[in-house]
Amino acid sequence: MSTTTSPAPTGALNASRTAATAARVLRQLRHDPRTIALMILVPCLMLLLLRYVFDGSPRTFDNIGASLLGIFPLITMFLVTSIATLRERTSGTLERLLAMPLGKGDLIAGYALAFGTLAIIQSALATGLAVWFLDLDVTGSPWLLLLVALLDALLGTALGLFVSAFAASEFQAVQFMPAVIFPQLLLCGLFTPRDNMHPALETISDVLPMSYAVDGMNEVLRHTDMTATFVRDALIVAGCALLVLGLGAATLRRRTS
Repeated sequence: MSTTTSPAPTGALNASRTAATAARVLRQLRHDPRTIALMILVPCLMLLLLRYVFDGSPRTFDNIGASLLGIFPLITMFLVTSIATLRERTSGTLERLLAMPLGKGDLIAGYALAFGTLAIIQSALATGLAVWFLDLDVTGSPWLLLLVALLDALLGTALGLFVSAFAASEFQAVQFMPAVIFPQLLLCGLFTPRDNMHPALETISDVLPMSYAVDGMNEVLRHTDMTATFVRDALIVAGCALLVLGLGAATLRRRTS
């Protein structure tokens, strides 16, 4: 007598399983308005606050507003994604899902698709607010600003998915922020040009993805057309997001030990 077993998931991504995972995550988020508000509204509120902090010096907002338009979505998506994924693991949801014909790649891609959908909304609102309501002076196309903001939000999502594998609690997930985000924030060129830093720090900044996010925003700020440097920066940010997503799939654990 032969027995039938469920087929093991293959390494290749399955579109239907990925879409089903994304739909499940979005359904769960729909019932969590505080998380949605954190992801979508907080970057807009921070930009609004920043604009009126520099109310007497609008040029200052013009100089740093574009950079922060990319940094704020990255930070919020990192926090929300790392905590949400960890919560799924500690509750046993990931263990149950991975017992089904669902590969780690399908799971990570589904999470990335769900949070990426919210990242599109977040980036569009923040970019529209900065350019058309807060009068951010941008030489280039606002659509290029939106592209970089979206890539930054997706990078934050990928980093959050990755670090959640190493946290045993939500508090530990938040603790990864000083280790993963703060060094990039200090070395990305927001506070001083990277070529003015100590050579060792400049070298480190050259391998951090947030540096290229800020550089890409500054390219849009200063140039009317898409430059080769902008294309390079956007490709590096996108490549880093894909790389980190791959690492996240490789290190994904079913439960917190």
